Amino acid sequence: MTLLFTPEELLQYLYKETSPEKSAAIEAALRDDWTLREKLEVLQSSTEGLDTALESPRMEVVLRVMNYARETVADSV
Repeated sequence: MTLLFTPEELLQYLYKETSPEKSAAIEAALRDDWTLREKLEVLQSSTEGLDTALESPRMEVVLRVMNYARETVADSV
């Protein structure tokens, strides 16, 4: 019997946020269910690169934010 796992549960497994019991159940299901393996692979590929910044903001934008913050603090004092 194949257990059904939600995408949320697979994401929790992917980020090692599941209990040891749930992790064991998912791993057992992954060995037997190729569609579940494919779903996990899709989640893995879609989450790659989320932890890395793609671009940095322009210095002009950073300076504007800093100036705005400085003015806001000065106005509130």
